[in-house]
Order: sequence, then structure tokens, then C-alpha cells
Amino acid sequence: MVFSNLKRKDRVEELVSTEYDLLVIGGGITGAGIALDAVTRGMKVALIEMQDFAAGTSSRSTKLVHGGLRYLEHLELGLVREVGREREIVHTNAAHIVIPEKMILPIIEDGNLGEFTTSLALYVYDFLAGVKKTEQKKMLSKEEVVSLIPLIDSPILKSGALYYEYKTDDSRLTIEVIKKAAEYGANCINYVKADSFIYENNKVKGVNALDVLSGDSFSVYAKNIVNATGPWVDKLREKDNSLIGKRIHHTKGIHIVFDKNRFPLKHSVYFDTGDKRMVFAIPRQDIVYVGTTDTDYFDDLKNPKITKQDVNYLLSAVNRIFPAVKLKFEDVKSAWAGLRPLIHEEGKDPSELSRKDEIFHSKTGLISIAGGKLTGYRIMAKNVVKIVSKRLAEKEGREFIKCQTKNLRLSGGEFPFYPDVSNLIEYADKKYDEVKQTGISVSEFKRLFYRYGMNIDKISGKAFDYYAETRNTKLSWLKAELEYSVNYESTVTLSDFFIRRTGMIFFYIDEINDILTDAANILSELLNRSNAEKQKDIDFLREELKTATVFD
Repeated sequence: MVFSNLKRKDRVEELVSTEYDLLVIGGGITGAGIALDAVTRGMKVALIEMQDFAAGTSSRSTKLVHGGLRYLEHLELGLVREVGREREIVHTNAAHIVIPEKMILPIIEDGNLGEFTTSLALYVYDFLAGVKKTEQKKMLSKEEVVSLIPLIDSPILKSGALYYEYKTDDSRLTIEVIKKAAEYGANCINYVKADSFIYENNKVKGVNALDVLSGDSFSVYAKNIVNATGPWVDKLREKDNSLIGKRIHHTKGIHIVFDKNRFPLKHSVYFDTGDKRMVFAIPRQDIVYVGTTDTDYFDDLKNPKITKQDVNYLLSAVNRIFPAVKLKFEDVKSAWAGLRPLIHEEGKDPSELSRKDEIFHSKTGLISIAGGKLTGYRIMAKNVVKIVSKRLAEKEGREFIKCQTKNLRLSGGEFPFYPDVSNLIEYADKKYDEVKQTGISVSEFKRLFYRYGMNIDKISGKAFDYYAETRNTKLSWLKAELEYSVNYESTVTLSDFFIRRTGMIFFYIDEINDILTDAANILSELLNRSNAEKQKDIDFLREELKTATVFD
């Protein structure tokens, strides 16, 4: 299946003219995982997303594939075991964007965990998650913690621990899953909204859909429909008249970003906030980000706002555990906010709600899935597709192979070697040597390499050709990357590119203004847009930049 928005019209026509075995509504990590699992088992699959892929929760997380150490506190042992073991699988299948990360856990006076409980918790964590020996926990003295992180030399520090998690880019992971699904034949289209359901004999048979870009309305038919819309799950259950029993409880989490020269953190830290919560501080190239908050949310699902109160909460937590940095409000260079669609439990605070997923069955046949974690997306998908395959077997006598995704390398992750960190570094160096004549720096090339993995060759080849013509390094690589993004990743807007495809609004926001005009011109040329359409796209991106930098 072609995954280019230059072929969007053809893909929409196929969407309309085909009856699918499975239609997935929702293009976040859960929907993407379901589409990939189903299509690799032999089903005819379509996926529609009313915004861009990963535009909701799946681009706004803490950007960790982690085992959920904090869930031990609530004795969710099954959840810890499940997602803990998934970390290694996701890392192996997408090694360019899921990378092992040392995590320091400082033990402080009157903190959530003491030395004995921390040691025990991490032992149980390593055991449940099946952590390999090289990544198992190590208890640290106060002096060892300070030697690793001098900024943490606080009077309340007692000792600490070292363990491993996996750092990722959530939206890149989502897009690589969707690209792999499209490679196997799934028809995945962004900016298509499911407006209402179509029924036959009180059973759901399709959706009336709206192409958000063209304004066209059409119908899509499928034997099975899965609602994997994250924060919008209950909205679709309402349309299906099946919102009974359990419902979604939205909580908001924000993250704030600092320049590393202002917050020179060398290792990731998981630390107490002082009110029985824990947050992360994670270095990433030239920045450090901190999060997340966890508060009830009842407003606009599309655009959760960041408040000064949110920011000050995290600033206070950072300055408490890193007294030397003395971070101020004006040091925050950008931020992002996301929603968690959790399962409501009466009387529980946001931080106490389970992160476990749950599947809802409607009398109409609609399947809805909510809750869960980024790390467990593959298992969530497996459970949903198991239900769909059973239905198709019962109704049509068709048999499907078992889940194939455990050992399936994602797009960009198909390395011709075992992708451990040292092998990746060596391979990236080799690839850089092939294109350094274009003038690109080592750091900039490696940023691209860990963004695209094995697909870097498609970009490098074009960049090399453009550089030969123009001798303009920045413009050559920007044009090559945008072409790839449109042709292979269904990019439509500047926001798609700068937020979900590259993460620049989160990690390199200062660089956007330098290339915005060139990017707008290149994208408009690729998509044959008018000047008015180009300006509208620029204006929308500027609003997104304002949201990331101006807080109420």
C-alpha cells in the first residue's frame, strides 16, 4: 500500500470501494498496533484518524518505553511484568528510536521509597520484567549518586539506585508502526473523521466519514470496527449508544523543557516531588525535559492547555531535588501537554488510577479499547485482534495465523545486524562517512539517523543530489527530509512535520524559525498549494509554537 499523501485521492477511493475485515478508528500507538497486527495475520485492514497520526496522546507522553516501576506501589504486578518484558521487544524491533537509558533513583529523607523498599522494588521489577544482567539494578551510596549527578548534592539526599529504562520518541514510534502496517497492505489515512456509524440489523457495519482536507463525505464499510481513539473513546461510544458502565477518566500531564547549558544533567533521574508523586528529568541531546504532572481534566480534548500552575509545580519539584540549578519560570523554553485516557475508578486520585487497558464490547459489535501504556501497545493490539480473528472464524470459517509482531522489525528498524548500542554507533558513523561531503555536521546527521534508522538512505541519497546542485547544506537536507516525509510518512502540514515527524517543537524549537519559510515553500511545492493555503499552514504552526511557549 502506498503511504504518500501525493496518492491520497487513490487511497480514499480504495477506502470507499472496499469492504474491510477490520476498520480501526484512531491513529495513535494503539490503533497503529492493531492495524499492524491484523494486516500481518492476513486481514484486509483500514485505519482512519481525524487529525494527524499520533496527534493526541501518542505525541505527548514522557517519551519513555518503561516498565512502570511506580505500579509496584499499587501491586499491579501483572502490568509490571507485561510491559516490563515488552520493553526489550520494542527496543529490538525499533532500535533506532527505542534506546536503553540509565535511570538514577535518588533516595531522600521522607521520600516515597527507603533504601530497603527501593532495593526490594527494583529486585522485583528486574525479576518480573526479565531484565538482562547488564541492565539489572545497582544500589548506590550518596557519594556515588553525587559523582554521577553533582547537581543533586542536596541535604535531603541519603543514597540512590541505578536501573534501566528505554528512551523513545512516541510519535516516531507510532509512525514507524503505521508505515510497517501500510507496507503489508493496510490502508491508513490521516485527516479522515468518523462522523457516525452505519448499522444493519442493529449491528455496526461501517462509518460515515469526512475527509477533513477536502470536505468530502463518504462511507466506509467493514466487518469489524475498533474504536481506538484514546481520549475520544467515550465520544464514539456515545455515538454508538453504548456508553454504559465504565467510562474514561481524563488526566492531564505536562512536560517542560530547558536548555542543557541551563540544566546540565548528564543522566536521567526519577525523583520525588514532595507530595508522594514521582517525576522524570531526562537529558536529550541539547535539552533536558521534566515531567509529568497528573491532574484531572475536563476541557477541550484536542488542545489541552498548559497553565502557570502546571509549570510552577514542576519547577518546584526540580529545585527541591536539584538545589544548585535554581531554575526559574523564564528558563522554560517550551512545554507540551497530553491527556491520559484512564479507566475511571470512584474515589481515586488521578495518580492512583490504574494504567491497565480495558476492552469494551457493544451490543452493536463495536469494540472499544482504552487505558494502557505506550510500552504495552503490542500486547493491547494482540488482544483486540484475537477477538476480531475469532469473530471472522466463527462467521466465515476463516483461520488466521497467530500474532506476528513480536519478532517483526518496524520501519527503519530492519538493521542487517543485531542492533545493540555499539553496533548502531558504528553503523551511524559509517553512514555519516558516505555523506559528510555535503557539509552536514556529525551531530545533525546522527539526529537524523536516530530519527529514521535504515530509512536514512532514502533521505541521504536525495540530499547528496541536491547538494551537488546547490552547494547549500541546510536547504539540501531540509528538502530531502520533507520529500521523504510527504512521500513515505503521509505528511500534510508543517505541524505534522515539525511536531510529529521530527519532534522539533519539543526538542529544537529555536531552530524552527530559521527554516520555517524554506520548509513552507518546499512543502507547498510538493503538495501543489496556493499561497493562501501556504500562509494558512504557517499561521497554524505559529499558533502551535505559541501554545508550546506561552502559558496561562
